[in-house]
Amino acid sequence: MPTDASETDYAFDTGAADAVPQLHALEAFLDPITTGRIAAPLLSPDAPRCWEVGAGGGSVARAMAAAVGPAGRVVATDLDLTHLRPAVNLDVRRHDVRREPPPGDAFDLIHARLVLLHLPERRRVLRTLAGALAPGGWLVVEEFDCTAPLRVLTAPSDDAAKLFAQVTDAMLGILQSHGADLAWAQDVHAELIGAGLVDVDTVSHAQSWPGGSLGISLYGTNSRQLEPELLDAGLSTGQLEAFRRLLRDPGFAAMSYQFVSTRGRRRR
Repeated sequence: MPTDASETDYAFDTGAADAVPQLHALEAFLDPITTGRIAAPLLSPDAPRCWEVGAGGGSVARAMAAAVGPAGRVVATDLDLTHLRPAVNLDVRRHDVRREPPPGDAFDLIHARLVLLHLPERRRVLRTLAGALAPGGWLVVEEFDCTAPLRVLTAPSDDAAKLFAQVTDAMLGILQSHGADLAWAQDVHAELIGAGLVDVDTVSHAQSWPGGSLGISLYGTNSRQLEPELLDAGLSTGQLEAFRRLLRDPGFAAMSYQFVSTRGRRRR
């Protein structure tokens, strides 16, 4: 994911203490989906050159490195390398995907998760990524579709459900103010085709998150990261504290955001 808000206007500070639980919650929810989407034949010792864009905590880059084996090479890039560690076949590089050329060319697999939706230059960046593929190489772009209101499944009261909606709506508003396109996930399929890729396909996933679960803790972590701006938006400290208590209530459950995974292949 993009990092270093001072350079990208990314809303979340990945150097903050809350960045670690935020990354863990995202990885727990998304890594099983991502690993299925990049599994063989996309990712194998026969496709040894990979680029993980906005590598975040590095879980996907490490999975790539394990899959391609010692003969392969994975480049993991991000603006903030705090959570990334190199390995025998895993290179870690500080890189701005908006301003710098790709860290190599002819990649067999390029993966970007929760990156482009935050970048105003998202369409240009996507075409740059597509242009860095080897013939037959795959580009996988994965984003949250944040256009639909988050559905509350069970709540201890109507007021609790309304509070959840109020805080999560305010958080989305802050992301938009930082340049995020909440509907970008719906456009990626057409953008990959427009970039000349073939065999383009899209899958989406959402699931219920009960109170106290690791998944739903993501909303609480996000609220702590964005607290100064949430207060500026008119929410009170008491409302934010009540929101976080609600997320720990086993009588509460809500749906996750819709996670959309789109991939396409460069012609041979």
